[in-house]
Amino acid sequence: MESSPCYQRVGLASDHAGYEMKEFIRALLDKKGIPYLDYGAYTPESVNYAVFGHRLAAAVENQEVSLGIAVCGSGNGINMTLNKHAGIRSALCWKEEIATLARMHNDANVLALPGRFLPMDEAEKIVETFLNTPFEGGRHVERIRSITTF
Repeated sequence: MESSPCYQRVGLASDHAGYEMKEFIRALLDKKGIPYLDYGAYTPESVNYAVFGHRLAAAVENQEVSLGIAVCGSGNGINMTLNKHAGIRSALCWKEEIATLARMHNDANVLALPGRFLPMDEAEKIVETFLNTPFEGGRHVERIRSITTF
């Protein structure tokens, strides 16, 4: 990972379908020395993704973590849950280029991943891209403001 990351501490969340990938990401963060908080799920037993999405969203909004990574089967359910929170801009990403644009143009503060549809090596690239791509600012600032102002 690059030397000037865009995070201080990362929050993690998943449901049962995303549990294996979340655990893979935890190991990756441990290996890289990146601090994180894990908001569950803590086992591969069937659970409701919304519970863990709301926990992660609250942590980002309360600045317990600076960025979040969430995983469920398709990525959609947990992404929709996260985006119900006014302070969250969660982006469902399935390739590096989307993660880059989500950070650069949308200042996404949560990365949502489709755990059942991504190989781990691809997820790793997307996570690294998301964590190391800064918000571009400029013309995008007003666009970001307009997300919650209508």
